[in-house]
Amino acid sequence: QVRVVESGGGLVQAGGSLRLSCVASGRTSSNVAMAWFRQAPGLEREFVAAVNWNGRTTGYAEFVKGRFTISRDNAKDTVHLQMNSLEPEDTAVYYCARRPNYSYNYSENESDYTYWGQGTQVTVSS
Repeated sequence: QVRVVESGGGLVQAGGSLRLSCVASGRTSSNVAMAWFRQAPGLEREFVAAVNWNGRTTGYAEFVKGRFTISRDNAKDTVHLQMNSLEPEDTAVYYCARRPNYSYNYSENESDYTYWGQGTQVTVSS
Protein backbone atom coordinates (compact mmCIF):
# COMPACT_ATOMS: atom_id res chain seq x y z
CA GLN A 1 0.00 0.00 0.00
CA VAL A 2 1.06 3.61 -0.60
CA ARG A 3 0.51 6.37 1.93
CA VAL A 4 0.35 10.04 0.99
CA VAL A 5 0.63 12.76 3.62
CA GLU A 6 0.28 16.52 3.08
CA SER A 7 1.60 19.33 5.25
CA GLY A 8 2.07 23.08 5.15
CA GLY A 9 -1.46 24.43 5.17
CA GLY A 10 -2.54 27.28 7.39
CA LEU A 11 -4.01 30.77 7.63
CA VAL A 12 -2.52 33.56 5.55
CA GLN A 13 -3.56 37.04 4.50
CA ALA A 14 -4.44 37.84 0.92
CA GLY A 15 -1.29 38.40 -1.10
CA GLY A 16 0.72 36.07 1.09
CA SER A 17 2.40 32.75 0.35
CA LEU A 18 2.31 29.17 1.56
CA ARG A 19 4.27 26.08 0.59
CA LEU A 20 2.53 22.73 0.70
CA SER A 21 4.45 19.49 0.84
CA CYS A 22 3.41 15.93 0.11
CA VAL A 23 5.37 12.83 1.04
CA ALA A 24 4.64 9.37 -0.32
CA SER A 25 5.70 6.23 1.51
CA GLY A 26 5.09 2.50 1.40
CA ARG A 27 5.17 0.41 -1.76
CA THR A 28 6.35 3.23 -4.03
CA SER A 29 8.19 1.04 -6.50
CA SER A 30 8.55 3.76 -9.11
CA ASN A 31 8.40 7.51 -9.51
CA VAL A 32 4.99 8.40 -10.89
CA ALA A 33 2.95 11.47 -11.73
CA MET A 34 1.50 13.38 -8.79
CA ALA A 35 -0.94 16.22 -8.47
CA TRP A 36 -2.68 18.67 -6.19
CA PHE A 37 -6.44 19.10 -6.09
CA ARG A 38 -8.55 21.31 -3.87
CA GLN A 39 -12.09 21.42 -2.57
CA ALA A 40 -13.78 24.54 -1.26
CA PRO A 41 -16.88 24.34 0.95
CA GLY A 42 -19.97 23.47 -1.07
CA LEU A 43 -17.99 22.90 -4.26
CA GLU A 44 -16.63 19.86 -6.04
CA ARG A 45 -12.98 18.94 -5.87
CA GLU A 46 -10.97 20.52 -8.68
CA PHE A 47 -7.58 20.11 -10.30
CA VAL A 48 -4.88 22.59 -9.27
CA ALA A 49 -1.49 21.39 -10.57
CA ALA A 50 0.37 18.24 -11.55
CA VAL A 51 3.86 17.04 -12.37
CA ASN A 52 5.06 14.06 -14.37
CA TRP A 53 7.40 11.40 -13.03
CA ASN A 54 10.69 13.21 -13.61
CA GLY A 55 9.52 16.73 -12.86
CA ARG A 56 10.11 18.01 -16.38
CA THR A 57 6.47 18.43 -17.37
CA THR A 58 3.92 20.28 -15.32
CA GLY A 59 0.33 21.36 -15.73
CA TYR A 60 -1.75 24.01 -14.00
CA ALA A 61 -5.35 25.07 -13.76
CA GLU A 62 -5.91 28.45 -15.40
CA PHE A 63 -6.82 30.11 -12.12
CA VAL A 64 -3.37 29.38 -10.59
CA LYS A 65 -1.08 29.96 -13.55
CA GLY A 66 1.63 32.44 -12.69
CA ARG A 67 0.92 32.17 -8.96
CA PHE A 68 1.49 28.51 -8.03
CA THR A 69 4.48 26.31 -8.82
CA ILE A 70 4.63 22.55 -8.46
CA SER A 71 7.94 20.75 -8.05
CA ARG A 72 9.22 17.39 -6.89
CA ASP A 73 12.21 15.79 -5.21
CA ASN A 74 12.30 12.15 -6.25
CA ALA A 75 15.11 11.32 -3.88
CA LYS A 76 12.70 12.11 -1.05
CA ASP A 77 9.50 11.04 -2.86
CA THR A 78 8.15 14.52 -2.14
CA VAL A 79 6.10 17.00 -4.12
CA HIS A 80 5.76 20.67 -3.24
CA LEU A 81 3.23 23.33 -4.18
CA GLN A 82 4.51 26.88 -3.78
CA MET A 83 1.53 29.21 -3.62
CA ASN A 84 2.12 32.94 -4.04
CA SER A 85 -0.23 35.93 -4.34
CA LEU A 86 -2.92 33.97 -2.52
CA GLU A 87 -6.50 35.16 -2.79
CA PRO A 88 -9.52 34.48 -0.54
CA GLU A 89 -10.89 32.35 -3.41
CA ASP A 90 -7.97 29.96 -2.88
CA THR A 91 -9.41 28.95 0.49
CA ALA A 92 -9.97 25.19 0.36
CA VAL A 93 -8.76 21.83 1.53
CA TYR A 94 -5.81 20.89 -0.64
CA TYR A 95 -5.27 17.22 -1.47
CA CYS A 96 -2.17 15.51 -2.79
CA ALA A 97 -2.76 12.62 -5.15
CA ARG A 98 -0.49 9.97 -6.60
CA ARG A 99 -1.02 7.85 -9.68
CA PRO A 100 -0.56 4.07 -9.57
CA ASN A 101 2.92 2.60 -9.92
CA TYR A 102 4.37 2.92 -13.45
CA SER A 103 2.00 5.78 -14.40
CA TYR A 104 4.52 8.37 -15.53
CA ASN A 105 2.41 11.08 -17.14
CA TYR A 106 0.15 13.41 -15.25
CA SER A 107 -3.58 13.78 -15.68
CA GLU A 108 -6.05 16.47 -14.70
CA ASN A 109 -8.71 13.87 -13.93
CA GLU A 110 -8.98 12.84 -10.31
CA SER A 111 -10.19 9.39 -11.35
CA ASP A 112 -6.67 8.69 -12.68
CA TYR A 113 -5.18 9.02 -9.20
CA THR A 114 -5.22 6.06 -6.88
CA TYR A 115 -3.68 7.33 -3.67
CA TRP A 116 -4.89 10.39 -1.81
CA GLY A 117 -3.86 12.22 1.31
CA GLN A 118 -6.22 13.42 4.02
CA GLY A 119 -5.91 17.00 2.88
CA THR A 120 -4.52 20.17 4.41
CA GLN A 121 -6.59 23.29 5.05
CA VAL A 122 -5.56 26.55 3.40
CA THR A 123 -7.42 29.65 4.53
CA VAL A 124 -6.78 33.05 2.94
CA SER A 125 -8.22 36.04 4.76
CA SER A 126 -9.11 39.29 2.99
